[in-house]
Amino acid sequence: MNTSATKKEVLEAYHFRHATKAFDPTQKISEDDFQFILETGRLSPSSNGLEAWKFLVVQNPELREELRPFAYGAYNQLPTASHMVVILARKGLIPESPYIYEQLTKVKKYPAEMVRNNVGAWHDFFDSFHLDNEQARTAWASKQTYIALGNMMTSAAMIGIDSCPIEGFVPDRVNEILAKRGLLGDDEYEVSVMVAFGYRAKEPRDKTRRTMEQVSEWIL
Repeated sequence: MNTSATKKEVLEAYHFRHATKAFDPTQKISEDDFQFILETGRLSPSSNGLEAWKFLVVQNPELREELRPFAYGAYNQLPTASHMVVILARKGLIPESPYIYEQLTKVKKYPAEMVRNNVGAWHDFFDSFHLDNEQARTAWASKQTYIALGNMMTSAAMIGIDSCPIEGFVPDRVNEILAKRGLLGDDEYEVSVMVAFGYRAKEPRDKTRRTMEQVSEWIL
């Protein structure tokens, strides 16, 4: 592997990426390219490998328009983005959750007896992070979604596709709209963050960032 070329390509993608406020609605992402982007989200790491997320690819024009009044950060992106993803966080996880048991035994292939015997360790983990109420546990799950979010935006940039992460929305109203359509399962999920993908309508201004010295410190 030519690591110098790879590093150059990755950095070029980071310089290319910007929070695209308006997309060219005439340009659509190919199915193959978007499946690639979704796959990098699916393969993203998560705390304890729980994958406490779900990716809703919202292509329905009526649903996008219904969300628009309550997603002020996506007001311009909802009608113009090629693809809009609402990332959900799983709610109500506790050490005894059937979801955790299923994830560890069916997906990660851990022996069922080992998983049952480790419930005490899970309680210690939850206690150490003060995950003692549903709000805290959902916030913890929501943190994991941002790992997938970042990976999807980076992979998109590496193939010349623009994106915009979106936190500007009214969670209760968005959840209400999604729940009405049966998109939150049996109250299993709530909205965490949104991200729009497509092709920029105009070139952005030059990227600005604080210096490396301002944002990093080496402890030797």
